[in-house]
Amino acid sequence: MVKHFRDLDVYQGAMSLVMQIFAVSKGFPPEERFTLTDQIRRSCRSICAKLAEAWRKRRYKAAFISKLNDAATEASETQVHLEIAFRHGYIYQETFEELDDACDKIIAQIVKMIDQADRWIIKPTPPKRRSTS
Repeated sequence: MVKHFRDLDVYQGAMSLVMQIFAVSKGFPPEERFTLTDQIRRSCRSICAKLAEAWRKRRYKAAFISKLNDAATEASETQVHLEIAFRHGYIYQETFEELDDACDKIIAQIVKMIDQADRWIIKPTPPKRRSTS
């Protein structure tokens, strides 16, 4: 049973992606420090942040789904930055494919959560009945 957003497989995969991207992006050229390096680090961190936000929005299905969509969007943005890094020769093809596949897996997990949103939503507890005796 999942009790915290950190227990989610998708969150753990996203955090692993963050750590990998931070390590890889250390090798980007200095002139990319405030552009590509910053952007890719920000977008991959945002996946985790949006998943945490979604977890806290589980009382409201629409808000929950909206935050999950935001997380998937950040994963897609990360894929674009990875492709740019690859095309500039900052990362090897194997690294690009591994990280891009990790993003695809995260997106698929998020889509599954969206499709099964009712499973994750916190149901309101019915008010207690007062006895009339």
